[in-house]
Amino acid sequence: MPQVPIIMPQLGESIAEARIVRLNISVGDSVVADQEIIEVETNKATMGVTTLCGGTVIEIRAEEGVDYPVGSLLGILEATEEEISRTGAPTMGEQPEPESSKEGEDENLHFRQTEQSYEEPKLVEPSVRGLPVPAGMKGAHYISPRMRARMDELGLREADISAIEGSGAGGRVTVEDLEQFLEYISDWPESSASPMRLAVADAMRRSWSRPLASVGLPVVLDPVLEHRSRQNPKPGLTLYVLRAFAIALAEQPATAGFLIGEKVVHPRAYDIGVAVQVEDGVVVPVLRNVDQHCVPELAEEYGQLVGQARDRKLTPEQAQGGIATVTNFGTFGLKWGTPIPLPNETLILGLAAGIKQPRWSEEVGAFVPVTETELCLTFDHRVVDGGGAGLLLQRIGALLQAPEKL
Repeated sequence: MPQVPIIMPQLGESIAEARIVRLNISVGDSVVADQEIIEVETNKATMGVTTLCGGTVIEIRAEEGVDYPVGSLLGILEATEEEISRTGAPTMGEQPEPESSKEGEDENLHFRQTEQSYEEPKLVEPSVRGLPVPAGMKGAHYISPRMRARMDELGLREADISAIEGSGAGGRVTVEDLEQFLEYISDWPESSASPMRLAVADAMRRSWSRPLASVGLPVVLDPVLEHRSRQNPKPGLTLYVLRAFAIALAEQPATAGFLIGEKVVHPRAYDIGVAVQVEDGVVVPVLRNVDQHCVPELAEEYGQLVGQARDRKLTPEQAQGGIATVTNFGTFGLKWGTPIPLPNETLILGLAAGIKQPRWSEEVGAFVPVTETELCLTFDHRVVDGGGAGLLLQRIGALLQAPEKL
């Protein structure tokens, strides 16, 4: 009978590998077309690998807890000729015409249905080892070719060696310094970094390559809290801030642009992400056209996206294309923070914890108790200056004083 491969599919535009979380099949099991047989974890979400056709599982080559590149052969099904014909599933020996590649695109990226094209399962080594780095007095800006080659062998980046005290000229870290450091920590406890942790580390390295700055503004939350108390169901506090952020950005589109060469590219839609804490990282689902929909209209979608994010069930499309992000670190009781925007975004707005404190009221001529938070805006200083960031924050604060208009 014909054999049909079970391969690691392309689960997103920027996803190169995925980790096997759970195998839902065993050798000898009968499956049907489009049945979810393997649960995998990427750096963005948990998703399922489904069958291309019905048949019997005759071989499983994947192991739980192991990372496999896109295109890896995870297992093999045996199917009837009739099922192959009905579903159009490729067999292990099939050789269709290769897809035509776009100009400038590596045609090796196209998956070819031949037995030789399926990669044997192999462990994907993390590029970040999570090495504990003690504080050092000096670092190095120049890395010799020999040192660079050794770092490539170990999967290390410049940030991983930046705190090692170098013995070379001008404090340069040498290969001998690196080997001595690795020997020093060789018996320290360690654990493998998850795909999520590695993705966050990579994103933050790329983000920090830009000149980032932060400004803050105290904002009274009482109008929002009072308005929220009258709603059923009650919208999340973050949603009010997200909505005010989108309106302010739409009014001041220059602040939402990003720099490409000598041009500032402005957004064509105000799609705003919200940072959701998950195990060992953060997931950012994106709400679309936030400036065009009021809080009640956004509430249901917002709740669904946050729930999916916490369950790691977001689709790639639901976590892409945002122009800015809102993060509510006040849920951890934090009064101040300087969040870092994603590499493809210029801005991130942080919301601190609400704190009851006195504020002078000119109307009553006395101090009155209010619930106050601190809004913190981190921005790419190449695109936005402190004045522009301050005006944007002031507008957000003003919008939050009239929540019925949000």
